[in-house]
Amino acid sequence: MSMVTVVTEAVPPRLRGRLAVWLLEVRAGVYVGDVSRRIREMIWNQIAELAEEGNVVMVWATNTESGFDFVTYGENRRMPVDFDGLRLVRFLPPDE
Repeated sequence: MSMVTVVTEAVPPRLRGRLAVWLLEVRAGVYVGDVSRRIREMIWNQIAELAEEGNVVMVWATNTESGFDFVTYGENRRMPVDFDGLRLVRFLPPDE
């Protein structure tokens, strides 16, 4: 079991409802919980299937240098990059 945080933007209500089955919504669009790897992967599959045009980031505790890992879904200025084994975030320029 590991702590998981999911942050959503502009996702359909049915995805928000699905996330609320497994995780606690502590703020609008922010979900936390302590779940197994299998459940975390199942939640991510639901996100990929139901998020439509929204964007989502999932972060979980793991045994890495930083102590966590994350994945993203959808369009966002923040893009994950791997830098010598560290997961970092690169910011794209704003749309004009």
